[in-house]
Amino acid sequence: MNDLEDYDYIIVAFSGGKDSTACFLDLLDRGVDKTKIELWHHLIDGAPGSEPFMDWPITEDYCRQFATEFNVPVYFSWREGGFEQEMLRNGNPTGKVYWENEDGSIRSSGGKGPDGTRRKFPQVSADLRVRWCSAYLKIDVMSAAINNQERFKGKKALVVTGERAEESKSRSKYKTFENHRCHGKLRTVHHWRPIHEWSEEQVWGIMEKHRIMAHPAYWLGWGRLSCITCIFGNANQWASAAVLYPEMVERIAKYEEEFGFTIKQGVSVRELVERGRPYEGTIIAMDKWWLEEKPLIRSKGGWTLPSGAYGESVGPN
Repeated sequence: MNDLEDYDYIIVAFSGGKDSTACFLDLLDRGVDKTKIELWHHLIDGAPGSEPFMDWPITEDYCRQFATEFNVPVYFSWREGGFEQEMLRNGNPTGKVYWENEDGSIRSSGGKGPDGTRRKFPQVSADLRVRWCSAYLKIDVMSAAINNQERFKGKKALVVTGERAEESKSRSKYKTFENHRCHGKLRTVHHWRPIHEWSEEQVWGIMEKHRIMAHPAYWLGWGRLSCITCIFGNANQWASAAVLYPEMVERIAKYEEEFGFTIKQGVSVRELVERGRPYEGTIIAMDKWWLEEKPLIRSKGGWTLPSGAYGESVGPN
């Protein structure tokens, strides 16, 4: 890869989770000029402030607070209507992509593609053609935002993401460095996975070094940060989500019944919740205080691991 100083922009795909946080902190430890770093967060449920459907309601604020703490910009991007609108497509094109610019303005592109119908949730698979949430709500959204901003033309940009080989067999095969899908004659865009070979212990280690308080999901017992109602969630997590946000889980369950098609083959969300209920009080010691207070980014006193550390990291494999 090129020397980090060669890049005009360094874009960290920032979910608010431990791995993307570790990527950002690693850049700081390498002495990267902080004025080149930007945090980009994709809002799964649509425009800022949208009603939560799949994602943690507190994630948007956590990302804002994190950016403020380190005095770096955070730019939000999203698909029109978010997860729910894309899922409900019925003979119409996928929605526009929106993104925030440096000057605070919002631009958009797309929305004129071919008509299509989904009427089903993404499926539990490593194949992005059926696990469309990652492709349509994250990967394609970032690409549209890069390709349609004049400031990147004739410049060098580095996209940083936090996939780790330890997470799954498929992720272990990812390249550490490669051309980004937006790379071309108009702009140089590379893709770097700086913590690809890191262990989870190293990730928590750099967070301890910088005294970072992890996203509330980890303190509530989740082992990774994704949507609170992630399609990969196990029974315990679905039962826990039903305790924290029963209205979100109920909406999802009703859509499964409407579609006649479940997220996980052979089992409905309602059944997953019931399977997880016998373990309530033992699997996750949930304190809703974490969801009611403004996120604390850096520990003011001693630093401890959250309860979800080294826990079940349910996800694609």
